[in-house]
Amino acid sequence: MPVQASPASVPIQRILVLGDSLSAEYGLTRGSGWVALLQKQLAQEKPGVEVINASISGETTSGGRSRLPALLKRHQPSHLVIELGGNDALRGLPMNMTQDNLMDMTKQAQAAGAQVLLLGMQMPPNYGPDMARQFEAAFAQVAKSQKAALVPFFLKGVGDDPEPLKWFQADRIHPNEAAQPRLLANVWPILKKQLK
Repeated sequence: MPVQASPASVPIQRILVLGDSLSAEYGLTRGSGWVALLQKQLAQEKPGVEVINASISGETTSGGRSRLPALLKRHQPSHLVIELGGNDALRGLPMNMTQDNLMDMTKQAQAAGAQVLLLGMQMPPNYGPDMARQFEAAFAQVAKSQKAALVPFFLKGVGDDPEPLKWFQADRIHPNEAAQPRLLANVWPILKKQLK
């Protein structure tokens, strides 16, 4: 008789979030950030899916790239959400380095069997239109070349709101608690399609 697969043998879906302060609840009450809200959403709609938040405030794509191999080995995620690049832009790091790092992280994750979702970022307008276009395009190019999923602008409805200050903390850089459901709303429809 063929052996029936038991429910325990169904592969666990595990989402690893590799991000910076936007995902690490900087300046927020613990449990109110978009990653924590994602965990609550999954409990309702996709029970059994785990979320590991490996985000660190101040992280760059270089830092994420160097940390990723150990994280993939330890957690063996089925999905990787990459929310990095904002600090690269703020520090004026070379655009090609940011894109290379995003590409490498995507390839590492895919080689480890994980589906990748890139959260696109945009530069502040004071950096100039050319830089802004190149930066935005870097995420799209990586996603297209590696057939990864993409949220074109993670801060849509927050950073581009006509009155953006109501969505940000006093530093005008980090979204406040009220903005977190909007951030999740930008991610969830695309991430949900990737989940079985």
